[in-house]
Amino acid sequence: MFGMAEANSRSILTYDLAEKEAEQAVKVAKNALLPSVDVSLSASYLGDGWIANRNFSDGANASMPHFGNNFALEASQVIYAGGAISNAIEMSKLQLQLAKLDKEKNRQEIRFLLVGNYLELYKLRNQVEVYQKNIEQTKRLLADINAKQNEGLAIRNDITRYELQLKSYELALTQIENSQIIINNQLITVLGLPQGSVIDIDTTILNNMPGMEDEALWQQAAGELSPVLKQAKLGIEHSQINEKIINAERLPSVALVAGDHLDGPITIEVPPINKNFNYWYVGVGVKFNIASTFKTGKKAKLAKLSTLKAIEGEKLLQENIQNDVKAAHVRLAESYTIFDTQKKSLELAIQNYEVINNRYLNELALITEMLDASNSKLSAELQVANAQINILFNYYRLKKATGKL
Repeated sequence: MFGMAEANSRSILTYDLAEKEAEQAVKVAKNALLPSVDVSLSASYLGDGWIANRNFSDGANASMPHFGNNFALEASQVIYAGGAISNAIEMSKLQLQLAKLDKEKNRQEIRFLLVGNYLELYKLRNQVEVYQKNIEQTKRLLADINAKQNEGLAIRNDITRYELQLKSYELALTQIENSQIIINNQLITVLGLPQGSVIDIDTTILNNMPGMEDEALWQQAAGELSPVLKQAKLGIEHSQINEKIINAERLPSVALVAGDHLDGPITIEVPPINKNFNYWYVGVGVKFNIASTFKTGKKAKLAKLSTLKAIEGEKLLQENIQNDVKAAHVRLAESYTIFDTQKKSLELAIQNYEVINNRYLNELALITEMLDASNSKLSAELQVANAQINILFNYYRLKKATGKL
């Protein structure tokens, strides 16, 4: 089931795409390490100029070469940005790790959903068996009472009472079968199976029941494996890197620059010179945002508070996970106790059935007593099976709480 869900679940597919998106974001962030190259080319028509005195008197037209051209090539490479680029890359890598943990967390949720539905189908299957047996026995009892009424040994009220009971059993059976259809449909949807597929139950899973391990081992596993806890730890790193990026705004950025320009005509001369003029340059550029000296402080304080909040959130989450593991471990131990109790109840039900059966064979007990004893035995058998199913469910719930499912 888990393998089919990995391949077909739309939920897992969505998180898989989110992981790939985060991987691409890392590549995009690394682009900031590459040089920047700008190329421009233009051709234009230049109109005649106009020359006049400063008071705009004695104006006259000045002829111009009418074809203008411009070509520019500029390249720059940032060599220092106060850690802004490297920290931005680290930030994107953290986002990738968070996306992977989101996917893992979703995988755990899907698996627990599958386990819960699968074991619920098992219980419903047992309930169907109980009600089918009860319906069968009630019909036998009705036939027996009808025969006695014909002999004048029973009254109509007895028949009516058991007919009502039969209808009640049939209605309950219909509701259980409908629940089976609903849960089965949920399972085949998650697993990507064709509509109309029916999930059968492997009854041999009750042959290998999990053992009880010390709670400390589960708590240790939760601390190491829980994807939720890992996300909280990454959240702290995320906030710390964000602090570094904000503090980098206070530092200058340094870049190597180089360029080449080809312009024509030369219009800064009067009259203009109808020739091309080419020049190139290399150098170092320094840029500093003066406003950052009084703006960044508040942002840095906000980022620091975010980090402190993330740290406290991680501690709170640790406590919650420890409580969840504790509760799941207690419930697992409790389910073993319930199982032992149900086994004892089954022993008593079997003893009672054997006694009533012997009395019935010797015509010392009524059929109603026999049917009650049979129902009690059947119910006890199924309660034992359901108790085992509950052990499995609580075991998987404990695994989910630790992040091991």
